[in-house]
Amino acid sequence: MADVEKIRGIAGRVAGTYGVELVELELKGGGKARTLKITIDKPEGITHEDCANVSREVSTILDVEDAVAGGSYTLEVSSPGLDRKLLKAEDYQRFAGSRVKLMTREPVNGNRHFEGRLENFQDGKLTLETMTGKKKPKPGHAQTGQKIQIELANVERANVVPEI
Repeated sequence: MADVEKIRGIAGRVAGTYGVELVELELKGGGKARTLKITIDKPEGITHEDCANVSREVSTILDVEDAVAGGSYTLEVSSPGLDRKLLKAEDYQRFAGSRVKLMTREPVNGNRHFEGRLENFQDGKLTLETMTGKKKPKPGHAQTGQKIQIELANVERANVVPEI
């Protein structure tokens, strides 16, 4: 069985040496179909070279230390993408002002699904200005809604919504 925390430690150290942040690490599948997904990021964005460097070094260390016991696996190193997940408090601080879509564990004002502008994150709570209605507002129409405070501990999953 693979020790995910040991792998996370190795990937985190390697990411740090290249000036990137380890965002997420997942080991999925079984047998020969296992995939180790490592997501990295930095404020100015990830390059192909960043992914290649982290992939090469992590792969070498994992193989030398036999950290992924049980044989073969596929290693994928990538950026979080435009619709990146918000996983920790720092993500909510960094993406304040962005549009987000989130789902809560427990209902807030009778709802569990929200989309709106992340106004701020403070003291373990995020403030979200929701969009009105189910449909996106027409161009030129005001996007006004209600402000809702949600405890970070109540967020089941959240993603940035790309605005292009």
